[in-house]
Order: sequence, then C-alpha cells, then structure tokens
Amino acid sequence: MMKKVSFYAPEDIRVEEAPVPVPGPGEVVVKNKVTLTCGTDVKTYKRGYRYEPPFSMGHEASGIVEAVGEGVTKFKKGDRVVAHNSAPCGKCYYCKKGLQSMCPDLIQNQFKNGAYAQYQLIPKPIVEQNMFHMPDSMSYKQAALLEPLSCALYGTANVPIELGDTVCVNGCGPIGLMFIRMCYLRGARVIACDLSDVRLNLAKKLGAQEVINIKDVEDQAQAVKDLTEDGRGVDAAIEAAGIPEVWSIAMNMARPGGFVLCFGGTKKGLTVPVDTTKLHYEQITIKGVFHTTPVHVNAAFEMLKMNAISADDFVQNEYQIEDIEKAILEHASGAVIKNAIVYPED
Repeated sequence: MMKKVSFYAPEDIRVEEAPVPVPGPGEVVVKNKVTLTCGTDVKTYKRGYRYEPPFSMGHEASGIVEAVGEGVTKFKKGDRVVAHNSAPCGKCYYCKKGLQSMCPDLIQNQFKNGAYAQYQLIPKPIVEQNMFHMPDSMSYKQAALLEPLSCALYGTANVPIELGDTVCVNGCGPIGLMFIRMCYLRGARVIACDLSDVRLNLAKKLGAQEVINIKDVEDQAQAVKDLTEDGRGVDAAIEAAGIPEVWSIAMNMARPGGFVLCFGGTKKGLTVPVDTTKLHYEQITIKGVFHTTPVHVNAAFEMLKMNAISADDFVQNEYQIEDIEKAILEHASGAVIKNAIVYPED
C-alpha cells in the first residue's frame, strides 16, 4: 500500500491509503522522491477542477523507476527520471495542426494516480514522449520544475519579442517568474508587477529591470506605461495571475500595435470586458495560450540541465505528504514560491 492525496470538495483534501499501481504495457511506475506545489493545486484546493471528485492531485514530480510494463525498453528499474504530467496523441486534427496543447487526449494521458503519491503510474504516451533520464548532477527538485518551465517556454514562444523590446509580466508566481526569466534571456527589458515584495525581489534576480508593487500605485497600467518611452506602453504584456481583472489591466498597458498574452487560467464562465478601441484603432493582439507541447517539454529539460533556472530560487520548504494542506496553504499565502513534498525511504 502507499499514501496519496485525493480531492473530495473545496478545502477538503485527504491523505489516503491506496494500492501501489502496477504498470500495464508501455507504462512505468515511478517511486516519487519529490513533488512540488503549484498554483493549479491552490486553485484546485479552493474550487475544484475539471474532474469529478474524488480525484488524485499533483503533477510536478520526479523519482526513481520502480517497475516497467511490457514493451518498455528505454527505462529500467532504478533509473532516476522525471516525467511531464501529460502527452498529446499525435494523431488528431489539433496535433496535426501543431496545436498539441488542444489535443482531446491530454486529460486521458495524464498521471493516473496523481503526483502527490509515494508511487505514480506514468501512461504510455508520456513514457514515449515526455519522460527523461535525469543526469547525476540534477537534483529531484530541479527536475520537478519541468512542467511549469515547459509551460512558460511555450507561452513565451507565442510572444513576438525582439531584442530591446519592453515586456511587462503581471503576476510573479512560479509561472510568472519563469516568464520573466525567459523574456530576459530573449533580450527583452522586463517590468514585473506583483503585490509581494518577496516575489518582486526574486523577479529582479531573474532579470526584471523594473518592478512595481501594485499595492503602491493607484493605476497599475498607467504606472507601467510611465516606465516606457513617451508613455506609449509596453511592446508585450503577459498575464500570469489567473485573475480576470489583470487580463483587462494587461490590455490597457500595451502600446498601439502591441501584444497581450493571457496565460493564467481563470474559473470557467468568467468574462473580461474589452475596449474595442484597443482592438480596432490601436490594433493590439490578444492571444490566449494553454499548457505546452512536447517540443517545449524537451526544451525545458535541456534548460534545466543548463541551470537556466534553479530550484534553489523556486523551492523554499520541505513537507511530508501528511502535511500537504499546510504546504498548499503556505504556497497560496505568497510567503513562498513553491514547497516540496518529500518522500522518506521505506
């Protein structure tokens, strides 16, 4: 038997006993060493997710191969590995169009018993596309950053950034901080907005040249525009907070002809007002981007090997699985960027 975390209702998550999974053909069972908290976990804890409860939680983990199913030749028991939480089918209309993040099979091909568990079952599509051997020099915490970094890479790849452009990242949670780092590495001048000095200080370390604590300004969009030449606005505004009001603010800080990326997920059914003048006369482009693709998962793994970002900056505290609620609530408070659930040896 093993311990795992299940969601039953908003603010009702439970650590339960469950059978250790057995791999089927093409599948792999991983004994987790580390699972990281995530903003999606916070949203799930507060309001639920797309699955019918009870369901397993967690999607950022790394560990050691415990068992492999029939036909698996790339991995063996004892290998240190990290797996992304999903994989597309590669065959549907969207995959053939290069829109793998829209693949209908993404949910089906996710971790089958969640990553907040002593053992997790990795489905065949993930084993084939999005699972990697960790180099000896890579820590389990570093490897577990694979999923959020791949999302930030995919999001950044959709933003038309040229050398010297000014980009504002709104929201300095884990994903927002990774956006800051990626935009900086692409040669942009980065402005960061958040209400946490802890996160804004890290934003500066990761490459933000200017930071704005939104508690200190009356008009966030205007405060950002005041930092641009002639007050025209930023070349690109990135929304990484998952708050509808911030989507609107991001649209109002973009220059004429600028670009707005909406990446932070919001509750289903919410709407955002858009000034049609911004779309028509000012010709701004607004684009929503979700999740990631195998190309960006592979790129993220290479960047983690190069230490383009470091777990030392992103992961603050360690907890046992029994303290999962405390770990998620501390993440939600903004006192930390991420927490790690660690699993002791049997």
